[in-house]
Amino acid sequence: MDKQSLSKQSYTDLMQVFYNNLIKNDVDEEIARDLIEKTREKTGENNNINDFVSVLYSNIAEILKPPNTICVKDGVKPTVIIFAGPTGVGKTTTLAKIAAHYSINHNKSVALITADTYRIAAVEQLRIYADILSIPLSVIYSENEVKDVINSYRDKELVLIDTAGRSHKNNKQLKELKTIINKAEADEVYLVLSMTASKKNFKEVIDSYSFLNNYKLIFTKADEAPSHGIILNTVFYTKKPLSYLTTGQSVPDDIEVVDIDKIAKNLLGGAREQRGKGERDE
Repeated sequence: MDKQSLSKQSYTDLMQVFYNNLIKNDVDEEIARDLIEKTREKTGENNNINDFVSVLYSNIAEILKPPNTICVKDGVKPTVIIFAGPTGVGKTTTLAKIAAHYSINHNKSVALITADTYRIAAVEQLRIYADILSIPLSVIYSENEVKDVINSYRDKELVLIDTAGRSHKNNKQLKELKTIINKAEADEVYLVLSMTASKKNFKEVIDSYSFLNNYKLIFTKADEAPSHGIILNTVFYTKKPLSYLTTGQSVPDDIEVVDIDKIAKNLLGGAREQRGKGERDE
């Protein structure tokens, strides 16, 4: 079968339209075909556009699943969260947004730790946010320090740890990150990815973080991305839950819990227009 197009002998024009919509929204071809096949199995060949869209939407939502966000433990301090991800995805700003959200909106006592000593600017950036929010910040220069620094914040409810951006092609840096994560014994790990990342190498990036046994996904730069295909692709291949989406640089405003309904509708792309056209043509 041609990877760029479904066989017209096997698929109706309606199926081809929505397959094309998924591809235009940067959904991986394998996933797009799988979605169309499963939708056809449930609706049959002779289906109307309303039924097809409804089932296809449900199939997309089933892959994405409800978001899973930070859970601050009751009665046990602190809850430790660590953020990892490639260089340039916006981990530090994302961490600052989450720190502000829990400090201001949930009145939680928060502390920050950064292991990103590769970039002086990253430490200074986080220090500015810490000063504005009046929360403590510690800088660690060795993975052997991380546990002692965490223990020094036993009076806090939430400890957020920033790590240096790692190239998915640099095994030495990824090994250092793995050591920090293991020593931190964090309650939750978040892999931060940019929605502007190339579709071509996103699998390489995901594979390079396969040493993370259990993590949640944060996507950044939604305001710069033309589509949401990379979100569906990543969830499909990693089977990891979504959590947050960032939509700009403003701290603390430009972050939100992932809206599955919004993503699914974005991926369907043109569904309402196609339905409206079909209804007018009848």
